[in-house]
Amino acid sequence: MVSRMFRLVTEVDRTRRDLLRTRLRETNTTASSVLRSLRDTPHEREFPLHVWVLHERGALAGGLVGHTWATWLHVTYLWVDDRYRGTGLGSALLAEAERTARDERACAAARVETWDFQAPDFYRRRGYEVVCVIPDYPPGVTEYTLVKRLE
Repeated sequence: MVSRMFRLVTEVDRTRRDLLRTRLRETNTTASSVLRSLRDTPHEREFPLHVWVLHERGALAGGLVGHTWATWLHVTYLWVDDRYRGTGLGSALLAEAERTARDERACAAARVETWDFQAPDFYRRRGYEVVCVIPDYPPGVTEYTLVKRLE
């Protein structure tokens, strides 16, 4: 129960968000020896990882946006223009991101979230395993979380 000495506020506040993130990070680091061991190492921070497929004139044919953190690759977005689907561009994008994460950033695993109408089978065919299924998120759609060991 919230007492009279507090008030609940529902507004976007970047300063409070940053303070909350800092305090949560401190709390988590104190509670977890694993997170504590990441402190002051290259794996402590998220590092962007982007891979692009461009036409000869520079137009975007496809891309992958993700980041690496704590020896994991997190694939945030992977998209290929309709005209080039089925040509191997998506596989090439994913393979290059995995190679970079593994060979240049010492990542041991990768993860991705995707919806049922997007690409769960694409990831399964590339060695990813479903570890979480959330039905009706958003309503009428199923979300999948998939992971893969990078060897």
